[in-house]
Order: sequence, then C-alpha cells, then structure tokens
Amino acid sequence: MDISLWQHARQSRDYRFDGLFFVGVKSTGIYCRPICPAVTAKEHNVTYYQYAHSAAQAGFRPCIRCRPDSAPGSSAWQGVKTTALRAKQLIDSNLTEPQSASQLAQRLGISSRYLRRLFSQHFGISVTQYRLFSQCHFAKKLLQETTLPISQIAFSSGFKSIRRFNDAFLQQLHICPTKMRLMHKSDTSTLTLKLPFRPPYNWHALHQFLARRLISPMEWLTESSYGRSFNNDYCKGQFTATFIEDKHHFLVSINIDDPLFLQPILVQIRRVLDLDADTNLIEQHLEQSTQKAIILTKGLRLPGIWSSFEAGVRAVLGQQVSVTAAHNLVGQLVNELGECDKGRVYFPTPQIIAKNELTFFKMPQARKNALRNLSQY
Repeated sequence: MDISLWQHARQSRDYRFDGLFFVGVKSTGIYCRPICPAVTAKEHNVTYYQYAHSAAQAGFRPCIRCRPDSAPGSSAWQGVKTTALRAKQLIDSNLTEPQSASQLAQRLGISSRYLRRLFSQHFGISVTQYRLFSQCHFAKKLLQETTLPISQIAFSSGFKSIRRFNDAFLQQLHICPTKMRLMHKSDTSTLTLKLPFRPPYNWHALHQFLARRLISPMEWLTESSYGRSFNNDYCKGQFTATFIEDKHHFLVSINIDDPLFLQPILVQIRRVLDLDADTNLIEQHLEQSTQKAIILTKGLRLPGIWSSFEAGVRAVLGQQVSVTAAHNLVGQLVNELGECDKGRVYFPTPQIIAKNELTFFKMPQARKNALRNLSQY
C-alpha cells in the first residue's frame, strides 16, 4: 500500500491502477475509482482504501459516475493472502447459492475459525459482511445496466426476499435500490452488460487464437467480438462479447433462460476472456525473471475454455494431432452430438457422449473409450 504512488495515479487517472485501490472523498461522502471523470478532489479531502468494501464500511457511498462496482478485480499474487483470496473468489463465483463460512472452510481445507480470522486480518470484514457487499454490488450493476425487474435482480443476487434485499442494499451502499434504477426502454430478453478490464488488452492476439480454434455454429467471431452458446447444468443460453478498446471494457449481450444464474455466467465469461489479469504486473515479473532476455508482447491474455469437461474432451481429441486436426475433430463431435434448440447448437453433454459409440470418429478405439470414460465422471 504505497500512498504516494496512489496519489500520483489518482491525479493522472492512470488506468493501470483501476481496481487496485479506491478513493474516499470526505467532502462529498462518496468513494470512487482512481479513474473517476469527476473534478479531482483536493488531497486533504481524500482517503485511500485498498478495497471497495472498506470504503463502504467507513460510511462512503459509491460514485454514480465512475461506478466502483465496475472496477476490474486484481489477480495479483498476494503471498500469504492466498487462502483468503481464494475464499473471496469462491464467494464471488456464485452469489446465487451462498455458502456458509463452515462450507467455505471445508472446501478450502481449513477450519471456519481460521477462515474468519483470515478475513478479519486481511480484509477487515467478516465473511458474511463481504458476501452481502458482493451481492449488493452485483445487484447495483444489474439495476444500472439492465431493465430486469427489481424482484428478479434481488433473487439473481442471492437474496431470498425483497425486504432483505432492500435492507441490505441500503445498509451496504447507503442508497435505495429504486434510486439506482435506470428508466429506459429495451428488450429485456437480451441483457447487455459492461465487463471492464485493466489495459492493455491485446485483442488482436486473442482474436487470432480463437479464429484457429473456432467451432461453428457453437461459436462465432467477428473483427471485434466473440460469442458462443453455453449449456450448464442449471441454465443455457448464449453471449456475444464486443471489444471496446477506448472504453477498456467488453460490451456483453446475453440471452439466458434463467436470469437467476446470471452472476455465475458472468464470472465464467470473465474467465474465458481472462479479464481479471493484471498484465502490467505479469509483464513486470516476467522481465525480472528473464532479465529482459526476450521481448514481451504487451497485453497478452490466456483464453479459457467454458467448462472443465469441454477442456477434457478437447485434450483427448487433441492428442498426437495438429491444431487443425484437433479443431476438425471437435467440430465433428459438435455437429454429430451437439444439442440443437431454438436455432442454437450446444456442446454435447457428458450423458450424450457416454451413451454414444462414437462410430463416426476415425480414431483408435482406446481414444473413443477415453472420451466415454471421461463423460461418466
């Protein structure tokens, strides 16, 4: 926590620091991102916080202009904070089905008492308080960027009742949900949301990578966008993410059959596009490790695969063959066994592959058996 560095970043509105810290302005009672377009506050009126929830706990309300809930999360290495950060990631990955501190601790292999101590030590907040804060921030994003009914937003954010949602929202963000409601007309069947990232982002390199591995019609790609259909255990739909370079975000249009599960789907999209990577920090570590022996390409991202099952299938089909041959095999699998519904084509489910003999594949039987065995787990 280098205050002098943060002071310079705030005054210059440096996008590289977006999401790394937040600014509480005493004269207005609000907290902002360091890139806020509002008139720069005087230094004696400013307090710095490493986390948005810390500013909220101090009594500041979120800025309406820069919207702290839209700041990209940092994935920088945090040393001994690793377990606490992992707990935060588990909470953020699925707000729809909140887990208790005991359940989180069991998943992390630690005691619930130790987990509570870690949260208090590193974040100055309890597990329950942080979950409420995350739920309210996600609800705030939906209130400002979609026309979903407030009741549906409450349930999508993991709340079990409207009354509880209203109370928690007012307590955490110091503003009523109805005041955050954007009144505009749009097609509610398609949700459009902004998913920000910390620049630089090398879209050209990612585009080339995706183009070589694109599985049509399950996926689609244009000069500035990538999209695909998805079929999880709990919902299905499709998304198209459009790269907006000068605004440092992707504009994502989502069709989903159950908006209740919108939040975990957004988490998956961020992972697939690697939006949470701090490339400046990564490149800094690489330069130190290699002593600048190689020239780094700025803003590279590591694209993800939608699910671990799909990754396993692609790995099996990609054994001992070229990228082109593996691409053709995956395309053949989707065309033969992919589910078609309302004009969309989905990646085959494990149940479908496990029950099929895969006779359409011209490959060793051992590899077919490996696919079927993988699908049974």
